[in-house]
Amino acid sequence: MNLFKHLRGGALMGLGYMLSPLSWWNDLFFNLPIALIIGYGVGWINPQWFMPGTVVGYWLSNVLGMVMMQFGAVDIFLPEAKQNMTRDMLLGFGGATLYTVIVAVLIFYHVVDIPDFLTDLQ
Repeated sequence: MNLFKHLRGGALMGLGYMLSPLSWWNDLFFNLPIALIIGYGVGWINPQWFMPGTVVGYWLSNVLGMVMMQFGAVDIFLPEAKQNMTRDMLLGFGGATLYTVIVAVLIFYHVVDIPDFLTDLQ
């Protein structure tokens, strides 16, 4: 059972790291494609919802990554500890929301530019 928890925790931490905002390269390969798929899906309902759907998809992929990393870390480093699901979810939502707000503000004030292929999709 202990080996299974360590393997599960390692897998959750690895996948969570790839989705989280903690890795600098993840956006291009994981978060943006997930966000664009969600944006396209929402854009089919109403084309004006493409960009808000993309932002929400980006935020959700970051939240998922943070929460997966937290659950994985608890499995590996605190195998006997009881998980507090509410606390872990709030920490994941809070961290990913703060990160997404910072990125949105940087884009809004043109500190970070949106790539041309994303501005053409609007």
